[in-house]
Amino acid sequence: MEALYFSKNKEKINCLLCPNYCTLAPGESGSCRVRHNADGELRLPHYGFITAFGIDPIEKKPLYHFHPGSQILSVGFAGCNLHCPFCQNHHISQNSNYPGSSISPKELIQKAAEISFSPKAIAYTYSEPLIHFEFLLECMKEARREGIANVLISNGCINPEPANKILSMTDAANIDLKSFSEDTYDRILGEGKLKNGLSAVKNFIKTALEKKVHLEITTLIVTGLNDSVEEIDKCTDYIYELEKEGQSIPWHLSAYHPAYKWNKPKTDRDFLISMAKRAGKKVRNVYMGNIQY
Repeated sequence: MEALYFSKNKEKINCLLCPNYCTLAPGESGSCRVRHNADGELRLPHYGFITAFGIDPIEKKPLYHFHPGSQILSVGFAGCNLHCPFCQNHHISQNSNYPGSSISPKELIQKAAEISFSPKAIAYTYSEPLIHFEFLLECMKEARREGIANVLISNGCINPEPANKILSMTDAANIDLKSFSEDTYDRILGEGKLKNGLSAVKNFIKTALEKKVHLEITTLIVTGLNDSVEEIDKCTDYIYELEKEGQSIPWHLSAYHPAYKWNKPKTDRDFLISMAKRAGKKVRNVYMGNIQY
């Protein structure tokens, strides 16, 4: 499959898909680990490579206001263009060599079409689907032809042109709003390589709303990273302003548990409850996730 969104400078490749703007010398892969310069050509060695299949309740995505009570076929990938030190799925997001199998877009959507539940939908999830843009786009086209809903679970960290194209094929999305700090995105989540990551995510959310995509947002409240009242208030105000345009945007505040490189204590249960109540005074639908009673 021919790769999209790049430019060439002699033997080097400038990837233009996401705000990492990776410059790849021959033999190098991007920050995402799945876009590769092979002898001066951008190659996609993980095209169609799937690390996980599963049938989930749609609420697990989490999507609470898109066909509630239904089930959805979930497919996962390898790699990610962010490097969150607290990643709950780091075994696949930070590892492009995770075991899996390859499948064509047509074969994948045929699997979704054969499943008996209704309405039929497929979620691109678990790790970051947007870095597999070319495969994702072909799957979404096939799904549209078969009357299958496309559901995107993503960090939303992608540049405007590909964002516009992929969201034109998306029916529902849950987007991670990981922080309301550009510095946190660029320095910590992007390991100093990301450029204006928060701005890219906000643009992605704005474009999704313009495209009439059913949108829900998730924020993992990470101890020592984004768990100040001030930052959560900024997220609340941002979503509140978006809702003024008319569309309800369910917001999922999720509890963090120590994982990968982040060993701070798990999110305080009482704090999460208090923040959800506080946010609920402005945002129409606020939910808590991953909380242990």
